[in-house]
Amino acid sequence: MVLRRTKQKGNGTGRGKKWAIISLAGILWIGPVMGTGGFAPLNWTGGSVASAASAVKLGEEILTSGAILMKYRYSTSSGTALADVVRVDLNNPYVKLDVMTGKGGQFTTRQSTEGMAKETGAVAGVNGDYFNTSREGAPIGGQVSDGELMSTPSDLSGMYAFAVTKDGTPMVEQFTFEGTVTAEDGSSFGLAGINKAAYTPETAGGSYSHSNAAYIYTSAWKALERPANSSTTPTEVLVENGVITQISENAALPIAVPENGYILRTHGKAADFVKQHLAVGQSITTDYKLRVKSTGKEIDPSTLQMMIGGHTILVNEGKASSFSRSVSSIGGTRARTAIGYSKDNRYAYLIAVEKNGSSVGMSLNELQSFMTSIGVWKGMNLDGGGSTTMVTRDLGNTEADLTFNTEYGTEQRSIVNGVGVYSEAPQGTLKGFTVSGSKTLLIGQTGSYTLKGYDTYYNPYNIGKTSVTWSSSNPAIISANGSTVKGVKPGTATLTAKSGSAKATMKVTVLGADSISSLTAGSGTGSLGKGTTISIPVTAKTTDGQSVSISADALKWEFIGFKGSVKGNELTVSSVDSGAEVGYAIGRYDGFSAVVTLTADGGSSMWEDFENVGYDVSFTTNAQGVTGSAAITAGSGEKAGSKVLQLDYDMTGGAGKMYAYAQLNGTSGKTIQSPATGISMDVLGDKSLNWLRAEISDADGKTVYVDLAKAIDWNGWKSLSADLSGLNIAYPAKLKRLYVVNVEEGQDERAKTGTVGFDNISLNAPGTVSSKALKTGTAQMSIGSKSMNVNGNKTVIDAAPITRDGSTYVPIKYILDVFGGQAQWNASAQRVTVIRGGVLMDLTVGDKKFVLNGKRKSADVAPLVLGGRTLVPLRLVSEQLGLTVKWEQKTKTVTIQS
Repeated sequence: MVLRRTKQKGNGTGRGKKWAIISLAGILWIGPVMGTGGFAPLNWTGGSVASAASAVKLGEEILTSGAILMKYRYSTSSGTALADVVRVDLNNPYVKLDVMTGKGGQFTTRQSTEGMAKETGAVAGVNGDYFNTSREGAPIGGQVSDGELMSTPSDLSGMYAFAVTKDGTPMVEQFTFEGTVTAEDGSSFGLAGINKAAYTPETAGGSYSHSNAAYIYTSAWKALERPANSSTTPTEVLVENGVITQISENAALPIAVPENGYILRTHGKAADFVKQHLAVGQSITTDYKLRVKSTGKEIDPSTLQMMIGGHTILVNEGKASSFSRSVSSIGGTRARTAIGYSKDNRYAYLIAVEKNGSSVGMSLNELQSFMTSIGVWKGMNLDGGGSTTMVTRDLGNTEADLTFNTEYGTEQRSIVNGVGVYSEAPQGTLKGFTVSGSKTLLIGQTGSYTLKGYDTYYNPYNIGKTSVTWSSSNPAIISANGSTVKGVKPGTATLTAKSGSAKATMKVTVLGADSISSLTAGSGTGSLGKGTTISIPVTAKTTDGQSVSISADALKWEFIGFKGSVKGNELTVSSVDSGAEVGYAIGRYDGFSAVVTLTADGGSSMWEDFENVGYDVSFTTNAQGVTGSAAITAGSGEKAGSKVLQLDYDMTGGAGKMYAYAQLNGTSGKTIQSPATGISMDVLGDKSLNWLRAEISDADGKTVYVDLAKAIDWNGWKSLSADLSGLNIAYPAKLKRLYVVNVEEGQDERAKTGTVGFDNISLNAPGTVSSKALKTGTAQMSIGSKSMNVNGNKTVIDAAPITRDGSTYVPIKYILDVFGGQAQWNASAQRVTVIRGGVLMDLTVGDKKFVLNGKRKSADVAPLVLGGRTLVPLRLVSEQLGLTVKWEQKTKTVTIQS
């Protein structure tokens, strides 16, 4: 059999040249299997894995004829997990599975799942086989595409592969490889494999896969070294069109493999065979096959449509299976990828479990249980963790995009191969449309909507100049003027686009205050000065977790302490009120508020710019073998001409969870004198995907860890900020360390060497920005008494405090008169706005929810109106304003201090 490169054809979606390849990645295959029974699952007790939970289908959508995407919710021991499943109908002639490989369909190149899908025209895809991240980038397992055996199974125990025959029959089995190369004189020598990276065999003996062995490398192998770090010196034979054209003894041929041939790479006994039986100009043939390990059945690769390697078996005969090899290196609760098929052989399942802000991931046991619950009869594990990626093509679109965020956000790991879903359908007629545009609008906001068409096979259809009519199911909520839609009032309405018999609908929600959990305007701080212009782009976070950008001038603005205006996303101070030490710009949207606090220093102060550092900066670590340095150094690029803190680290000699610290002022740290609600800094990223943190020690001796970035997924300088307000830090505190963490779980996915930098660390303290205008002292009030004792002096008040259901209510005006601040009453909204320092609270009569500096909060009590006076819960308001409250039960007296 002569190896050749073939072109795979789809339905005009631009699929390029591809090699099918089998692979399995390195870190996971070093552990041996236990006897013939394999390893049991973690916490294995025998039999199937029982689960009280069941998979709840959240929805499904058609991807193409014969393939649908289903989304599930699944309860685990760690919380709620989300799983995305592409189900492919293997009986449908218009869809097929195949293997996506690197860049240009070649090994040793690596590419993201999305990149491979776009390059090959896949309508959906998941990441594939394991690979040794320290090698050149080739799969460890076997891979077949369109009958071409691109890579052979490695000599590793317990490694499974998924395959589909050309007649649509799926298999999940362990496969072995058998092959020979035959000289013109009839002599033959066994082949050890095709397109393999170097590894340690587990059953054949010996430490080196390429010792005394013959391997074939095709043009699917791009790298000139075949393979890297083999610990052997090769004798290589170039074969073109079945004829030997070059032989290089004891040295690799310095060429890439041509498309019309292959290179026979030999060593030791195999090299002796070359010397004794092969010569330039002679013909040479190869023959090989796969064999099912469990039955001994021979498989001709040309009968397979596709095949991809994986790791352990997970499900067999509809039940959780004991693991076929050690899973210690792939344990934990993580994102997961798996593949399997149904009992009737009709459906293949491509499974991806999410681990992100919406999903906790799964253990392998939980993945097994999930797979059985959705109908998987036999299935196996694919590469998971940071590699887990799914891409799918929405109806009407021409390319597949990321289906959900990976463990690293939108960052996708470059991998060696994946499983792609391809349409084989011809061009059909127009069947329907999909609407693209925002599903959420603000009151008064307009959005532009577009249509994409799909045909009878659910593939993209060019609608060209098709005439379309747009309408709204409720013009009082959204109005439609052609494809331009405007939000009128809070609620949900259906937008419909129609052309002939084809139509599309989309539910559009106009957000009201009840739909918003927070509203932020820029940094929330600024400088109070005539002529000052401040950027205040507004972001609304909805109660279901969406972030919506709003133009600041879409809000209604109130100004306290100054006069100003808002245009676009800019606030301009036209004049400052006499005696004002602090100003507030309050932006309201349907009653919800965002606040910008303005002071002479902007509320944000430069804490360290590293220009004149008078303390030591040093490197330290937690792990033996980790090295590095921390120093103040000259910046580069956009930081040229300034000084920065640079942290270099090398964790290649360490193990376990590893830290690299830039330590400030020895073990003492640098003091943060005043309370801070936020910290921001410029950070030089190295795209290592490591974790970036800061360590603070507070006045009570408590250590507080601040997440700056869960994954360093960028190169170059970037501004980061972190919220400190909810960390309960006692001040004065000390910033002790800035550091990089390489956690043990999924460690092979992150760089162990790199350089990060820090500059311009600022602290934000809006809660104390107007401290000059605030007052200190003690006030006492008694239940039912219209008098108040302030610093020993008695004063009359016109409304007495009361108690109701165990809570004390007071007229807030008198508290603010004593300690500084102000209150505003909006009779129509029944809302009282309380301001003190950098704190702004909106409380509504009868509503236990309140807004604190743009964030919705909940309380146990609500304001009330009594005798024409609005009374607020004393403890709730006082504590938010930085006051302390003490209750004396015997005298029914409240003491308030600042």
